[in-house]
Parts: sequence; structure tokens; C-alpha cells
Amino acid sequence: MSINVIGAGLAGCEAAWQISKRGVSVNLFEMKPHKFTPAHKNKNFAELVCSNSLKADRIESAAGLLKEEMRILGSLLIDCANRCKVPAGGALAVDRDKFSALVTKKIKGDPLINIVEKEVNSIPEDEITIIATGPLTSDAFLDAISAVCGGYLSFFDAAAPIVTAESIDMNSAFFASRYDKGEDNAYINCPLNKDEYELFYNELVLAKRAALHDFDIQNPKVYEGCMPIEVMAQRGENTLRFGPMKPVGLKDPRTGHRPWAVLQLRMENNAGTLYNMVGFQTNLKFAEQKRVFSLIPALKDADFARYGVMHRNTFIDSPSLLNSDCSMKSNEHLFFAGQITGVEGYMESAASGIVAGINAVARLKHRDKLILPVETMIGSLCNYISTGSKNNFQPMGANFGILPEIQPHIKDKKLRYAAFANRSIKILKERWL
Repeated sequence: MSINVIGAGLAGCEAAWQISKRGVSVNLFEMKPHKFTPAHKNKNFAELVCSNSLKADRIESAAGLLKEEMRILGSLLIDCANRCKVPAGGALAVDRDKFSALVTKKIKGDPLINIVEKEVNSIPEDEITIIATGPLTSDAFLDAISAVCGGYLSFFDAAAPIVTAESIDMNSAFFASRYDKGEDNAYINCPLNKDEYELFYNELVLAKRAALHDFDIQNPKVYEGCMPIEVMAQRGENTLRFGPMKPVGLKDPRTGHRPWAVLQLRMENNAGTLYNMVGFQTNLKFAEQKRVFSLIPALKDADFARYGVMHRNTFIDSPSLLNSDCSMKSNEHLFFAGQITGVEGYMESAASGIVAGINAVARLKHRDKLILPVETMIGSLCNYISTGSKNNFQPMGANFGILPEIQPHIKDKKLRYAAFANRSIKILKERWL
């Protein structure tokens, strides 16, 4: 007997891999390359849309702890990411094309994983199935999901532009990581003085935005973690200077002082030919992006390899619908994984795929569920989506705020975060290895 996995994104690939490693065959359904969502362009699996960064890698950070837990659980994507990484300071960032290609090669090379290239429009009945179709689930399949879930929620997500390295004016920029942590070439910093920033800010808040005519929702909600730069700017003139354009930890070698504001560019590929505008997710019209972002001195002649785009995200009301093993409360043969459950972030999505895959096999073989302790980052995320607020459920990424407090309380933040990480890893290794 086999298990169905619908969607070959980050969560779906992890789920299929976990199932196969336990000796169970998988039918992995993927509508690409016959049909693409508005945001996907690559025919390969596990395509990274918004950014090539998988966030911090040190285990004393929430994102780093999450990845370490995934390594312990045998993550496919963490292994692939390490083989495709590009310099990114203290973060784990990848060459996205090489990453997707490697994941695809691994999945297609697994004899127990059967790839079915077709769009799924209905949920198989009486078969163990994992739905991992992601935040851009096709309209036809959304209808099927809505039928079993009693509706779904939607919000909008935005991706940042990418510029070519050769078009960056390095006379107006400098290489550095914040506080000199990480590789020297991880980030190109584009400083602005007060006058330059005020000109940029004024033009940004007045710039024309692209119409959302491709989407079927009015007055969309925008998740804080992917807030478009122009929306964030409307909160106040200094909002960006305390957010994505914060200058702390950086010193302009031309002046010897901290800039008034800074745009950071992160390496997008191994060749170092492309750079991502960090934190500059946007829904401005393409011509407006060129005009406004070129007001940043280092980008005055920027060549945009990709402009920012905004697309729909969809997630179910998980606290009302899901158990902490990612199965449905009303049908334990049906599992959900990935951003459609309300976890926010690449690795958070992949981690939920690991949990769903392991538990789908447990269901098939009538074994005990894997319920990870809430002291672990993955366990706390699963707990959040299954027990969170039923009135105002919002996506959640890895953060130490959802873990049980360390007792007695540790005031020093660095020491407290390290204690969180050590506790989690100890518990997970004791129960897993």
C-alpha cells in the first residue's frame, strides 16, 4: 500500500522522503511542468520563490535550532541546502536553481517515490494522503480543500527584487556583515545619508503599485514577515531605518561613521553575479521599482534581473482542523503540511512535511504518532497550528517566544537562547537517536 503526497514543494518533498526512508511507496503528485502558479517559474521541485535565504544557521537562534532539529530527524532539504550554499554571513542561503535541481534529482532517483505529473482536483477517499500544495494552491484544488475544511483563509505575500552584481556602483557601496560577523563578502551594503534617504522615502510612499487583478480577494491581509516595503514605509518616515534599512552594526569605510540608512544586498547565487535586495519585498509596478530603487546611490544604474512581485498565500484554519501530528481531527487518514497549515517560512514548511510524513507512515502501520515535545522548535510549531487562536489565527515562524520558558528565568538573552537550544537538542536526541 502506498501513501499519496500532493505537491512537490518543500513540505511535500520532505514528506515523500520520510515516507520512502521507512520503506513505504509514495505517489507524489505535482502539476508542474504542465501548469505553474503565478509565482513559480522553475520546473524543478522545492522551488524557492521569495528569497534564497533559509535564515540564521547558528543553533542559538530560533531558525538555526529549527534546522538542527531537522538534521537530527534526517531532513533531505537541509542536506541539499548545505551542498548548494552561498555566502550569507551567519545565515544559510543557497543557489536556488542548484538547490531545486538537487532536490529534484534526489526525489526522482528514489525507487519508492512515484512521480505523477498532473493537477489534482479532488482529495482521494479512504487513502492516506498528505496535502502539501503550499500557499499558491490551484483554484480547483482549493475548492476540494474548502469542502473538507469548511473554508480557507488568504493573505498576500511579496518577493524582493534581484539586481546584477556588475550593475552595483561599488564606489557607493561596501562589503560587510553586521558587527563584522560572517564572511566579508556576504553582503553588499548600500548606504544613504539623511538627504538621500528622505528623497527615497518620499518617492517610495507615493509610487504606483501593481494591481492585484490576478487574485480573487478584496482588501487582502498582508503577513508582517513579508510586508511590502512601500506598505511598511507608510507607517512613518523612520520605520524603514528601524527595519530593513537599519544601519546598526555597519560602518561606511568612506566616512568612518554609521550611515543614516542602509540597503543590504545578499548574494543570490554561487557565481556571485546576482544579489537580492534584503527586506525589499514589494508590489510596486516594475517601472516604479526601477525609478524609486535607483534613487539609492549604489543602485543608480542597477540592472534588475527580477522585479519584486506579490502573490496570494492561502492557509487553513488549522487550530480548528488539525491535530499536532498534522492529521485532520475529522479524518486521521488526511494530513496537511507546509505553509497551507499556517507555518511561515521555508524551513518551517519543510519541517511540517517531516512530521506529516513520519506520522502518515505511523498511521499506515498502526504505530504510535510522533508528537514532538513543545520544548523543541518543531514540536512547538506543531502545537501552535493545532491549538492556537481560533478567532484570529495568523501564520507563525520559528521563534523562541513559542517555547516553554526556562526555569529559573535567564535574564541574559544570549544565554537564554542557548539554553533553549541545548534543552531542545538534548530532548530530541534522547527520544530520537
